[in-house]
Amino acid sequence: MLRTSLAGRVRNTSLPKSHSLLPVHEAVVNAIQAIDQRCGDDITDGAVTVRIVRSPQEVLETDAGPGRTALPPIVGFEITDNGVGFNDENLRSFETLDSDHKSELGCRGVGRLLWLKAFARVEVTSQYVDAQGKTRSREFEFTETDEVRVLVDRDTEPVASGTVVTLDGFKAAHQAAAPKTGEAIARDIAEHCIWYFLRPGGAPTITVVDDEAISLQGLIDDLVDHTLTRSSFEVNGTRFEIVNLALKPSAKVTAPRLNWCAANRVVTEETITSRIPGLVARMTDDAGGEFTYVGYLMSDLLDEHVRSDRTAFDLSEGTDGEVTFAEVTLQDIRDGALAEIQKLLAEPLDRVRDAGRERLNDFVSRTAPRYRPVLARIEQLGITVDPSMKNAELESLLHEKLQVIERQAFEEGQKVAAGIGALPLDEYEQRLSEYWATVQDINQSDLAAYVARRKVTLDLLQKLIAANELGKYSREDAIHSLLMPMRADSNAVGPDGSNLWIIDESLAFHDYLASDIPLTSIPVTGSDSATRPDLLATRILDAPFLAAEGTSVPLPSIVVVELKRPMRNDADEGEDPIGQTLSYVKRVRDGGIKTSTGRPIPKTVDAPAFCYVIADLTAKMVARCELANLQPTHDGMGYFGYNTAAKAYVEVMSYDRLLNSATQRNRAFFDKLGLPSA
Repeated sequence: MLRTSLAGRVRNTSLPKSHSLLPVHEAVVNAIQAIDQRCGDDITDGAVTVRIVRSPQEVLETDAGPGRTALPPIVGFEITDNGVGFNDENLRSFETLDSDHKSELGCRGVGRLLWLKAFARVEVTSQYVDAQGKTRSREFEFTETDEVRVLVDRDTEPVASGTVVTLDGFKAAHQAAAPKTGEAIARDIAEHCIWYFLRPGGAPTITVVDDEAISLQGLIDDLVDHTLTRSSFEVNGTRFEIVNLALKPSAKVTAPRLNWCAANRVVTEETITSRIPGLVARMTDDAGGEFTYVGYLMSDLLDEHVRSDRTAFDLSEGTDGEVTFAEVTLQDIRDGALAEIQKLLAEPLDRVRDAGRERLNDFVSRTAPRYRPVLARIEQLGITVDPSMKNAELESLLHEKLQVIERQAFEEGQKVAAGIGALPLDEYEQRLSEYWATVQDINQSDLAAYVARRKVTLDLLQKLIAANELGKYSREDAIHSLLMPMRADSNAVGPDGSNLWIIDESLAFHDYLASDIPLTSIPVTGSDSATRPDLLATRILDAPFLAAEGTSVPLPSIVVVELKRPMRNDADEGEDPIGQTLSYVKRVRDGGIKTSTGRPIPKTVDAPAFCYVIADLTAKMVARCELANLQPTHDGMGYFGYNTAAKAYVEVMSYDRLLNSATQRNRAFFDKLGLPSA
């Protein structure tokens, strides 16, 4: 005779933490089935109550987190029903592991193992009518160590039959993973047992009691907008059915789902948003109302192949590349279900696709013009846009598609190169033409992205030079960092790491550039001064050439930029910024100029110098410009001139002139992309 170890069976039973409430679901389903057994088709007086049992110990407010009320931990559940009760037949089945009692209902006789997997003990109290018509009372405990221990089994006064199952001692790991509030637990039970509410005759009254009583029928009414047409399909001769629901926005379901069911219970659920083009969280019906699609997939095959712990199916997945000899795989079933759902939702899907295309085109036109050259190619790859998608999400989606196009272009380029001489000339020319057309679209996209970045940079500059809500202006450090990272030089910052084009496009063509670095640390100067110009650059000119000891060395130019805080208070201004820039030029020249590679350049006082002072034209700044004999610009937002003694061109520009000038230089590009430049 084979012996069975209950403790061993419990140990070998799987209950993932994500299914921590599955034992409660099993108890609720048992209660519904007990009511069905007593009432038959008329279950109008059937009732199930799930009472949440919490620890009597007080919980510190700090355990709840900020802004929340602490809830005592859940230690158990009490499930009460007025069903047929724990009669002799039901008790024998309970004491028999893997019992086939109620097998026609999809029961596997392992639900009680799940109870002990998550709870330390189970107490059962029940009244039932025996074969002689007498009312009896039965009480027993169920634990791993004592298994089934009957405490009471006696005749009693005639009372209504029913059962109370107490799941006690919620184990820590599953308690921590389970929902915490009564509403969340009620929703979880309702979604798991929703089939019973949708079947002919409906479900008995089911109530979850915590601080307040929550009706599951009320939750179902709040969740379900309406029931769509039931669908059915076949896979290799096996029939499947889908109960299709339209859930209300109040259901708080974040994505369309397909629930895989067995034995009238939800076993697994999967999000199907990306599997059907146009299927999004919020669909619209013919009347314009919003709903979220949820389907419940059922079949005798799924009932037969559900795992004993009811958390998965023992069917082959059947994914791409997998060799399988199964008649039906999960992928086969999924494909059939998705095709059926797509037919059912044909009209809402068309509405979403149309709105999505409009949203995509509007986003590309107004916000992300860099994708315009490759938009047709992105659409060829297949892209479904949720009309409610945020800009950041849509940008991420388009960027992902662009990366696919770039990768495919790279791979095609390698194939085209390998095909030289190996392919017929006309075929090779055709492939080369197609490849080059893709490359041109990508290049146009890159150029558009660069121009769009310039627009964003100027928008940021505009915000930096404006006063905030307190009337304060940004420090010059913030503007400095926008133009060029501070305490860095051109050896550490790449060509795209600075925005010096805002001041002068020619600054991109420098030999060496330093940002907020002491002159003594700048290799091109040879100076021992610790003073730090905001920006200093040298540029190698093509001509003229200076002869020195039989060699020709290009003559460098010097560029110095000094920044001041927007609308700086005259009383707070220190050293004259015009004088500062001219003194930097003198120190560089006196120290001996070198190339960025450290090669010396003969000392010369004629190296052209360009000094830029970026500062708003306060009264004191205007006075300094006039003292330096600088002339006002035609727009009145700056001063310019040539300092003969220093042999330096000097320009003082206000932040408005800096922004306006940069915007005007780029206006044609912004207009071409449809970006506002005013």
